[in-house]
Amino acid sequence: MNMLVENLGGFLWTAAAFVVALSIIVAVHEYGHYIVGRWSGIRAEVFSLGFGPRLFSRRDRRGTLWQVAAIPLGGYVRFLGDSNAASAGSGAEVAPELSRQSLGGAPLWARFATVAAGPVFNFVLSILVFGGMALWQGMPVAEVQVGRLHATPPGVAMELRPGDQVVALDGQPIAGWADLGRVATDLARRESHDWTVMRDGARITVPGPDPMPPLIAGIAPRSPAADAGLQSGDVILSVDGKPVRRFDELREHVAGAAGRPVLLSVWREGAGTADYTLAAREQDLPTATGYEKRWLIGVTGGGTYFEPATRAAGPLEALGIGAARTWDIIASSVSGLWAMITGQIGTCNLGGAISIAETTGQAASAGGQNFIWWIAVLSAAIGFLNLLPVPVLDGGHLMFYAYEAVTRRPPSARVVDILSALGMAAVLSLMIFGLTNDIFCP
Repeated sequence: MNMLVENLGGFLWTAAAFVVALSIIVAVHEYGHYIVGRWSGIRAEVFSLGFGPRLFSRRDRRGTLWQVAAIPLGGYVRFLGDSNAASAGSGAEVAPELSRQSLGGAPLWARFATVAAGPVFNFVLSILVFGGMALWQGMPVAEVQVGRLHATPPGVAMELRPGDQVVALDGQPIAGWADLGRVATDLARRESHDWTVMRDGARITVPGPDPMPPLIAGIAPRSPAADAGLQSGDVILSVDGKPVRRFDELREHVAGAAGRPVLLSVWREGAGTADYTLAAREQDLPTATGYEKRWLIGVTGGGTYFEPATRAAGPLEALGIGAARTWDIIASSVSGLWAMITGQIGTCNLGGAISIAETTGQAASAGGQNFIWWIAVLSAAIGFLNLLPVPVLDGGHLMFYAYEAVTRRPPSARVVDILSALGMAAVLSLMIFGLTNDIFCP
């Protein structure tokens, strides 16, 4: 009975997190269509968050009906003259005097701007969220300076203090984070190292931990680690009884097991040591030359037992960081899609609504910051997908408008109707394929 209640609670939490995230992304997307359409002289008749029966609504002074519908799995803006919520097909009849206010009767530039605004607003949301996080968290200072300390397992030497500036490690000079990474790669694997730091104006040497410890910095959603209950901040002490002193040793053990279950001894602050048994899954990872298969349990490292000291980021710098991270998501989406089409990676890499919902739930469980970050990732990905040149998607409309711009005439209504039907069939097939992967792929 307790297990049933726990599973039900987990399902409701996942569903609620998914609905909240999707509603935010859809609202931003559709508001982009609405506001640019309004600025362009196109009249919106309905702005709906959700589909199906109307729960509540109000009509504004411009005549637009704003509503929340019962099925919270999307939304739409229906402009004057649209025959359906997707603005697909040949459209409905509009009185001649109102033609300019309809989507179909507006100038080409107005239609193009209105349709493109949805994905653009998704990208803007991602940029603002990532940029806002950079403003909130700050940027690491150029020097290797110790910020907040992490808890360390018993027996790990830690005499570093917040504010220390690292100038050498085991006698090798350190001028910046790149130097720390280079020096750390060649260090002997032992419990303690000599950290030379500037503290209160004095140069001193103190014992400290390995700079590349088996500290879990992040957990991948829907991974063996997430399923087992591992958390950020956990420290891997051993794998199958063999001590682990560095994160790359964990990678070596997992790769050597090749999917066989491994026993991890894990230390967690406030909870002590516990054992976890989990099996890695083979996944396709991008490399400089393409993709390669690796056995992964879904943990990321690369952290030390201290956070870098930070400085305030300027607004323009933060926006640049936000734009760069958004572009990385778009680029990886393009790369992954092309790799699946060309057979470089398996089609199981394409997830559906179930995997997205589970990932969203796990992100929400990891904390508000992780949840907001995941919304930004999803927003960029959804913006990209909507730009694909598939009729019924925004990219399909833009494709028709590009044809009209080149030929000086719109495609025939019959062609639009046929391609829209084919596009809808393709989108539904892709959704079913993704759900099938969610159910049957490991």
